[in-house]
Amino acid sequence: MSLFIFLTVVQAIVAALLVAVILMQKSEGGGLGVGGSPAGLMSARGAADFLTRSTAVLATLFVVLSIALAAIAASTASGGGLDTSLDRTVAPAGPPVSADPLAVPAASPAAPAAGAPAPATAPEVPAKQ
Repeated sequence: MSLFIFLTVVQAIVAALLVAVILMQKSEGGGLGVGGSPAGLMSARGAADFLTRSTAVLATLFVVLSIALAAIAASTASGGGLDTSLDRTVAPAGPPVSADPLAVPAASPAAPAAGAPAPATAPEVPAKQ
C-alpha cells in the first residue's frame, strides 16, 4: 500500500510539472511564454527544444505511472464477490401497483365486488324498532 501512495504522490508531482512546462511554452494563441532575452543562458530555440522534450518525457512518465497505478490497484483489490450491503429488495406489502395511475384497481379476492350481495355467513343484525 505504501508503494501505491508513493506512486500517487509522484504522479501528482509529474502532473503539476507537466502543466507548468506546457504553460511555459510559447504558442500561437498566447500562453505564459518563457521570459528573458535570447542572449541569456539558453537561446530561444534551445529553450523551445528543451520544453518540447520535457513535455514529451513528462507526458510519457505520466502515462506509465497511470498504467502502473491501475495495475497495482487491480492486483490489490479484494475480489470477494458482489457487495450486497446496499440491496434494497423487500417483499411487497400489498397487491402489486399498476404502472398506469388511471387504471381501475382489480377487486381483491377477500373483498366483495361492488354491488354484490353480502356473504351468506354474515350474521343478521336485528333492525331497531
